[in-house]
Amino acid sequence: MRRISTNSSAKLEALRACRYFSSLSDEILIPLTEATHLCRYDAGEMVFLEGEPSEGLCIIKQGSVKLYKVSPQGRELIVNTFEDGDSFNEVPVFDSQGNPVSVAALDESEIWVVGADAIRDAMHQHPEVAQAFILNLSQNLRMLVGMVEELSFYQVTTRLARLISNLPTEQLVGNASQRLTQDDLAARVGTVREVVARSLRKLERSGAIEVSRQKIHVINKGRLIEWAHLPYDEV
Repeated sequence: MRRISTNSSAKLEALRACRYFSSLSDEILIPLTEATHLCRYDAGEMVFLEGEPSEGLCIIKQGSVKLYKVSPQGRELIVNTFEDGDSFNEVPVFDSQGNPVSVAALDESEIWVVGADAIRDAMHQHPEVAQAFILNLSQNLRMLVGMVEELSFYQVTTRLARLISNLPTEQLVGNASQRLTQDDLAARVGTVREVVARSLRKLERSGAIEVSRQKIHVINKGRLIEWAHLPYDEV
C-alpha cells in the first residue's frame, strides 16, 4: 500500500461523487476532506483484514476489490465485489468495532479512505449526513437479505447460472488475468470447486453453456436463464 499525495479539490470531487455524500453541501464536505486520503494497492494486495481496527469508509477511485470471509477450514466466501465509484466498509464507521470482512484488491486499485471519526462528528453536527447514511445502509441490507435468500433457497447450479448470467464477458472468456477460475466461482456462490465443476457439467449437458480451455461460453442464453429462474428483463 502506498499513500498518494492529492489536493483538496480532488478530495472534494471524490466525496461529491460518493453515494453517501452526493446530496450534502460543500459546507459539510469541505471539513471531511481534511480526514480523507488516497491509497494505491497492487493486484492481490490486502486492503485490510477482518477484525482489524477500521480507518473509515472506503471509496474506490479506480480498480476493483473483493470482500470476503474465510472459514476455520480455510474456505473463502466472497461477500461482494466492488469497482470504480463503489464504497464499502460502512459498518465500523457506526459501531467503532473491527472490520467485518477482509478486503483484497483484484487488480491495481486506488482507494479513498474517509476517516470514521470525522464522519461521526459530521453526523452529530448535521442530521442530513445521518439521513444519507441510513438510506444507503438500508439498500445494503436489502442486498444482504437477497444473498441469504439465494444461499437458503436455491441450489448451487441455479446460483451458478444466476452468477454466469450477470458476469461481464471478459470474466468468462477473457485472458487468464481477467477470467474467473472455478475456485473464484465457488467463492462467489458459497460452495467448493468440486461442486462448481459438477454444476458446470450439468449446465453444459443442458446446452446452456460450453466450457473449453477453462473458458465459459454462453451458447443458449434462454436455457441459462431457465436454470437461473430469472426472466429475460432481469439479466
